[in-house]
Amino acid sequence: MKLNEIRDNEGAHKKRMRVGRGPGSGKGKTSGRGVKGQKSRTGVSLLGFEGGQMPLYMRMPKRGFNNPGALKLAEVNLWRLQDAVDAKKLDAKKEINGEALVAAGVIRRVKDGVRVLGTGELKAKLNLVVWSASSGAVKAIEAAGGTVTQQRIEAEAKAAARVEKRNAAKGKAPAPKAPKGGANKVSARARRTAAAK
Repeated sequence: MKLNEIRDNEGAHKKRMRVGRGPGSGKGKTSGRGVKGQKSRTGVSLLGFEGGQMPLYMRMPKRGFNNPGALKLAEVNLWRLQDAVDAKKLDAKKEINGEALVAAGVIRRVKDGVRVLGTGELKAKLNLVVWSASSGAVKAIEAAGGTVTQQRIEAEAKAAARVEKRNAAKGKAPAPKAPKGGANKVSARARRTAAAK
């Protein structure tokens, strides 16, 4: 081998396309863009633009609501917990929380918390500490002799206590609670009047 014979691997370097060098090059005139005017320029995005007419994405009706403050919960069904216990990945004698579920491979990540759903059958006696659980899941876990500690209920109780403490410090009377029939039974004016007192 000589220095003047050193070459790179074939195909390692590709020659840059030379555009706008006449019709004989194959990339002359519009340089492969195919059009003139605005669309041939860089930095132009006309996606959805209809020449000033109301575009389709604005004409279509909007439905629903995306809550930016919604919690992202990892969901676990009862059958998944039972499978992990049967495979001896979960220790039924210890307290099971989000970190234990991740370590056992039941869920990938905890996110904002864990929610237990009631699909499947649970035979093991488990002591769960999760953000929330469905009513069916709570019944099934308690029927198997286990317990469920829902952090959501504790967090809501603490928040309500903080609000009452703040209102008491300001000398405000607690707002009337809505009856079980629904929040519409107590009008907004009645709640404002009670809060003002």
